[in-house]
Order: sequence, then structure tokens, then C-alpha cells
Amino acid sequence: MAVRLGDMAPDFQAETSEGKIKFHEWLGSSWGVLFSHPADFTPVCTTELGAVAKLRAEFDKRNVKVVALSVDGLESHKNWISDINETQHTHVNFPIIADPAFEVANLYDMVHPNASDKFTVRSVFVIGADKKVKLTITYPASTGRNFDEILRVIDSLQLTAGYSVATPANWKQGEDVIITMAVKDEDIAAKFPKGSTRIKPYLRTTPQPNL
Repeated sequence: MAVRLGDMAPDFQAETSEGKIKFHEWLGSSWGVLFSHPADFTPVCTTELGAVAKLRAEFDKRNVKVVALSVDGLESHKNWISDINETQHTHVNFPIIADPAFEVANLYDMVHPNASDKFTVRSVFVIGADKKVKLTITYPASTGRNFDEILRVIDSLQLTAGYSVATPANWKQGEDVIITMAVKDEDIAAKFPKGSTRIKPYLRTTPQPNL
């Protein structure tokens, strides 16, 4: 069964390059990013894991733990990590799940038979501190993931979880946000003391409230 937005993220136990984890327990009160790879020693994924390692401080700032998954075993992971560190000029600083029996891959519906019945597709799951799935993205094998975009979405998700706002197209930290339709005009001043702009009755903006 597919894992959908709002679902409780399936819990699991797994061996990783940093030891055994129980997923929900490992997440604790943090947010999480779980992202899958078709196999070890794949070129696009090598660049992706390097990119995530370089962004570790950005994930930490947002209280986000990152964990990757590949259907190869631990020994293969260790050798691949050496290659990643060498070729991407970084140090892999997050766990990679070993999933040779496809247990986690099947739990998260990462195997799409029309793409490949032998490998996981390149999925991303963003999981909130409440252990619910907040975002899913699936990429084709030929397109590397944009982790700056994933950080941008996390910024939006964490902001909108705490305030009655939504973020417009191409929004970035520090830019104006949209006041949701659930907020009545007469309540805007009290809720958003930084002020607001009424563009249309259904389109009202305010400066980002958590800055």
C-alpha cells in the first residue's frame, strides 16, 4: 500500500552504516528525511549522498535527521561511502539503511514495477515530529534530487505548521506568505501584527511571522 500525505510513517527496525535503528525511536522529537537509492555505486546517487553530507548543518538547524536507504548490504555500503567521501570531497555523516530483503522498501512502496521490479525508485519522504508524512517526491533515475528544494519545503512545512499561513510559488525564507482562508479579515490584525496586504478577498499576504 502506498504511503500517503498525512499517514503515520511506518515504523521499522533496520541495520544501517551507523548501527541498528528503530526508526520512530531514532527520530525522537526530530523531523526526518528518508530517501532511497536504487543500489550502491550508482553515479547520480553518489553525488546526492555527497550533497546531503555537505548540507548536514542545514538539516541540523531545522531539527531534521536524514537517513538514506539502499537495497545493498552493509559491507557494500561501507565501500560505497569510501567512494562518496573521495569523489564528492566530503564525509558521509548520516546513516544508510541496508535493505537487501526489501523490507523497508516494500513498507514505503519504494519498488515501482513499471519503473523496475529489481530496484527501489528514488523516493523522498519528509516526516514531521509527529511521525506523520508531510511530503513525498519520486524522481526518475536520470534526474538528481534538488536538496536545496527539499530544505525549502521543510522551511515551509515547519512555518505553516505553527501559523495560519501558506507559502506562495517559489517562496524562500524571509519572503511574504499568504494568510489562509480560515482567518477572517477582522482577525488578521490580531494574528499578524506585522501587517498585511489585501490583494484580493481570497489573496492576503503578510510578512513571514516567525522572523
